Amino acid sequence: MKLIIALIQPEKLPDVKQALFNAAVHKMTVTNVVGCGQQKGFTETYRGVVTEVNLLKKVRLDIAVNDDFVKPTIKAIMNGARTGRIGDGKIFVLPLEECYRIRTGETNSAAIG
Repeated sequence: MKLIIALIQPEKLPDVKQALFNAAVHKMTVTNVVGCGQQKGFTETYRGVVTEVNLLKKVRLDIAVNDDFVKPTIKAIMNGARTGRIGDGKIFVLPLEECYRIRTGETNSAAIG
């Protein structure tokens, strides 16, 4: 079991969701986050005051998958999120030691589904 964490551009979320659904991945948690990376932000002028914006809006996807779904999930995220420009995002894959479904008491692979 793995936990896949993806940070993507907010406007790419519909494309990534569609790509994931096409890859038979239907379970995910989506969170709006802010952060900075290689883009380093931008400057903006508001009422004559120059402001540096270095925390940019991103969307974080948390997806727990069984081992046989890791590569299809990563491929779907990359296909849906890629624009070819800086700031497309990152994908992290972490080992997932245990998982429990609260409703039924199922554990590990059976709990992920």
